[in-house]
Amino acid sequence: MVDRRAWVATLCGLACIVAACSAPEDHPESAPTPAPGAAGIGDDYYPEAGNGGYDVDRYELDIRYDPDGGHLTGDTTVVARASHDLSRFNLDLRGFTITSVEVDGKPAEFTREGASELVITPSAPVDRGSEFRTRVRYEGEPVVADRGQLGGNGWYHTPSGGAYVFGEPESASFWYPVNEHPRDKAAFRLSASVPEGWTAVSVGETGEATTKDGWTTTTWTEDTPVASYLTMFAVDRFEVETSSLADGTPVRNAFAPGADDARDEAARTAEIVEFLESRFGDYPASTAGGVYLATNPGFALETQGTPTYPIDPNPELLVHELAHQWYGNSVSVHSWADICLNECFASYTTWLWAEEKENADLDARYRTRIESMPDELWAQPLHDMGEGNEFGAVYEKGPVAVHALRLRLGDEAFGELLRRWPAEHANGNARWEDFEQFAEHVSGQDLDEFFRAWFRGDERPADEHLHPKPARG
Repeated sequence: MVDRRAWVATLCGLACIVAACSAPEDHPESAPTPAPGAAGIGDDYYPEAGNGGYDVDRYELDIRYDPDGGHLTGDTTVVARASHDLSRFNLDLRGFTITSVEVDGKPAEFTREGASELVITPSAPVDRGSEFRTRVRYEGEPVVADRGQLGGNGWYHTPSGGAYVFGEPESASFWYPVNEHPRDKAAFRLSASVPEGWTAVSVGETGEATTKDGWTTTTWTEDTPVASYLTMFAVDRFEVETSSLADGTPVRNAFAPGADDARDEAARTAEIVEFLESRFGDYPASTAGGVYLATNPGFALETQGTPTYPIDPNPELLVHELAHQWYGNSVSVHSWADICLNECFASYTTWLWAEEKENADLDARYRTRIESMPDELWAQPLHDMGEGNEFGAVYEKGPVAVHALRLRLGDEAFGELLRRWPAEHANGNARWEDFEQFAEHVSGQDLDEFFRAWFRGDERPADEHLHPKPARG
């Protein structure tokens, strides 16, 4: 009879001897297979917006634009870092004829897909984590804006012969190759040449203009990461006035021919910034001022540091667009479903301005608005409102909801929330859910039902949320 325990012990001993004497097998890890970058960044509302596989560090643009012929020649370098091994990747560019593409100085293959996708295949894969430079040369007549949409994207022509390009949510791709989504913010440098006698304007700190062979070249530099839709370019016979804020921040106001009536409003820029700093903290942009058009594209836009205004802006419009420098520019949306983080708060800032400058009774204004608000506005959520509905209720229902939040929190906690949110999320992106959690953290209150009723709901809130009171400590 065999002793089972001894047999098992013998087998175990033999196994140990064999393992000790055998050479270990070498199993080298196989290198990751390079893969294409995604043709979209992952925004449910705009699935083709932006691109995946890399993160842009900065854009370096050199463009030449002739207003008389409407022709643009561009030479843009995109400096980015790969987030995985890339066999190919996309940039966004609309229109134009592409004359060449290089990646790290070597010619790259490229194709165009759909309305905006520029698909680039480098001569060798780009390694994960490596910085790479993509240079695109292009030329042609830019695509004219669709005036039928709010924030219409593309180029506009002016009666004086000039042109400008700006818009939301996608406008940068109408003049340079870009990863076009606010989730990928980047530094921005532009060198623009226009015929002598014309003036170009853009965003960022301006360098000295030089003129040679009938062309005037000016540079702009924005080192703070900026969402691409917050860049703009305009050419006209602008009159440019410069000054500075109390802290030395340069102020640049550019007036198109026929925009002289905006000078009084522009002169209040420092006053408005000072007011906004009292509510939100230090001014976050490297420049201030504005670009004042003599036409009406149907909207204004909070372009970085120097918003772009239609003809005859009022002070409230300046307050709104400059408030975006905190709410929208410094803290940008993660996805376009989060647009209330921009527009609801910038819209409410005009209420705060009226309270400060006109002694307006905001509680009375609030009561009037909730009693007169039509059912179709109550039916529109302020968060995740659905593709194409981003700008439906945020300007009218939005500030009413923010005032309800103020009533719910009380002035002290609400004021702290307004200051801390942009300070603690500066130069980044945020989701609406992040704001809800942050508001609960700052106030120490459970606000889930309140936010569901006012911001996520699609009906008139119950009375307890229409007439909220601060929670007792």
